[in-house]
Amino acid sequence: MTADDIRVTGGATAAVRGHGGRPARAVVVGGGLAGVTSALQLAEAGVRVTLLEGRPRLGGLAFSFKRGDLTVDNGQHVYLRCCTAYRWFLDRVGGAHLAPVQRRLDVPVLDVGRQAGPRLGRLRRDALPVPLHLARSLATYPHLSLGERAGVARAALALQKLDPADPALDGIDFGTWLGRHGQSARAVEALWDLVGVATLNAVAPDASMGLAAKVFKTGLLSENGAADIGWAHVPLGELHDTLARKALDALGVRTELRAKAERITRTDDGRWTVTLPGETLEADAVVLAVPQREAHELLPEGALDDPDRLLDIGTAPILNVHVIYDRKVLRRPFFTAIGSPVQWVFDRTESSGLTGPGQYLAVSQSAAQDEIDEPVAVLRERYLPELERLLPAARGAGIRDFFVTRERTATFAPTPGVGRLRPGARTRAPGLCLAGAWTATGWPATMEGAVRSGFSAAGAALSALGRHYDHPLQEAA
Repeated sequence: MTADDIRVTGGATAAVRGHGGRPARAVVVGGGLAGVTSALQLAEAGVRVTLLEGRPRLGGLAFSFKRGDLTVDNGQHVYLRCCTAYRWFLDRVGGAHLAPVQRRLDVPVLDVGRQAGPRLGRLRRDALPVPLHLARSLATYPHLSLGERAGVARAALALQKLDPADPALDGIDFGTWLGRHGQSARAVEALWDLVGVATLNAVAPDASMGLAAKVFKTGLLSENGAADIGWAHVPLGELHDTLARKALDALGVRTELRAKAERITRTDDGRWTVTLPGETLEADAVVLAVPQREAHELLPEGALDDPDRLLDIGTAPILNVHVIYDRKVLRRPFFTAIGSPVQWVFDRTESSGLTGPGQYLAVSQSAAQDEIDEPVAVLRERYLPELERLLPAARGAGIRDFFVTRERTATFAPTPGVGRLRPGARTRAPGLCLAGAWTATGWPATMEGAVRSGFSAAGAALSALGRHYDHPLQEAA
């Protein structure tokens, strides 16, 4: 499936009718990727949409901010070619060319744990069919022994037979499954966690096997180019805020920033009111596209059978370390590391607007529970020497700036059993729908999952308004 395959049948259409035969109105609460997607789809279907966002910008937890003359992303966000929903989003807002995908998967992996200097390995694909597309890369991967490589191949074949939607998989952890399939601690570190931590935001023992199977089966074992990596070559705010706002404006969506919903209630005639400071909005449908704890606070009584389950969906942090050197120290766009606290490192020099001599590197640290509250000075003492170990050119380089961004609740925690806690888009209250990466998308907390949830919520809302909604990502809610 390509991004072009995802569309609402018929495109923009005549207005959907609400109570009394007037044009239907919807309020979307939350301006992250899920909320923006819902608003776009509802407006394209003819609904009059108001989008409320409590922050001064759109984009949710994938955003940019100014630091002096630089434009800084709060964290490094990537996607894969198999992320068809997020690719649709990029196309829809006119930003696909600003966040291109690799021509072919190629991940440089540096290991400094077993020798004096860094040793380079690569995870890359060939043009062969699945699973042979990764065979040569695995056969020559220097960070695993011959026996470990053979064991990885056997585990991959076993994983390919799994159904990620099987509820039984949600109840066990990925680490246990890997152990049962003969994976050594080294294989977990040098391959499975290398991918899994970045996509799941959890190490293997803390991750639901169902979600891990979704990541590896879809990304590495579905289609030849499914795992090719894409990332924004401009600040995220240009995609998720500026271009998204332009697309919403073109559809007539009323977007209100710094507008926090305080209460959602249902009227006697079956409509909805959304109360915010100084204004009350009336609507035929409401999409609640906010984090799970905020959704719990806003849900009216009876909307879910057990709303307290939302509070049982945990959160996981991501830490980002930003280093600006006085000279170029990295000659590739990114790399990942093993045998080091450093996980993934990206060159953000051009996208940030850095001018003159120097280079800006962003170090993305997922599953950062042990570091999220560490003082900046401690992180500086830890990460600068590690970067010097990994990048010899950084030795002796001057540090123009060093700072840290912290997202303490960056994602929902993908723990075993989380699948039964995640609600679908529909609630028991007709016309009230849920969106967000934490809902039942089948995906971990990614930009892809957020956009998919927006599609599901829009479909549920239109169904409540008596309008058919048809697209290839339609999922039962």
